[in-house]
Amino acid sequence: MIIADQETTVREIKPKSRRIMGGGGPEDDDGDDDIKEEIKWPIWLRPLLQTSFFVQCKLHADAHKSECNMYCLDCMNGALCSLCLSFHKDHRAIQIRRSSYHDVIRVNEIQKYLDITAIQTYIINSARIVFLNERPQPRPGKGVTNTCQVCSRSLLDSFTFCSLGCKIVGTSKNFRKKKMRKEMEGSSSDTEESMTNIRHGSSKNSKVQNFTPSTPPPTAVNYRTGRRRKGVPHRSPMGGFITQYY
Repeated sequence: MIIADQETTVREIKPKSRRIMGGGGPEDDDGDDDIKEEIKWPIWLRPLLQTSFFVQCKLHADAHKSECNMYCLDCMNGALCSLCLSFHKDHRAIQIRRSSYHDVIRVNEIQKYLDITAIQTYIINSARIVFLNERPQPRPGKGVTNTCQVCSRSLLDSFTFCSLGCKIVGTSKNFRKKKMRKEMEGSSSDTEESMTNIRHGSSKNSKVQNFTPSTPPPTAVNYRTGRRRKGVPHRSPMGGFITQYY
């Protein structure tokens, strides 16, 4: 009896252990996909994009250079000033710059740690940079053929995103699903609209054909009047009088 109870206990534990290890249902597969999506980007990237730079350092407020424009990728403890770097020796630190009131970083600094493919770069002060976060544009310029897939900012044809933040959003699984759903809804609505226009157009044409009078066939009278020959010309009275006088 004791052996039978142990066997039943083992049978009950086995499926639970498989479910915990992710060996079984569709819910576990979705969880794995979400984890892979998060691991695809460095752990420091999202905190970097959420950090406010160019504020006064609280630890070195009395110092001459207390503006926080540095960030430690290893500590991820917020914006740092140049004096704070003494506590982050041998750490990966990057410098944030500004362009038109937006945070940017040089390409030669960020591409060491992150893939910036498909993000448009700009040249400012003889240095190539990328923007950290999106910059929404109210209206695209005239003749624009390519825009950012996330914020619709005008881009060159060879790029897809305008910033690091837009690439994170645009490459996520949820964003791709929403985009495909919108495209499918848009195509279906266009098809319905075209079919409606075709129906309305055919009904209008039928009405015009019903109410438009047909051209009557040419009658015999019209044919004769159209082909009537000229009569014999008559002389004027004065012309006859002159002839008699001579």
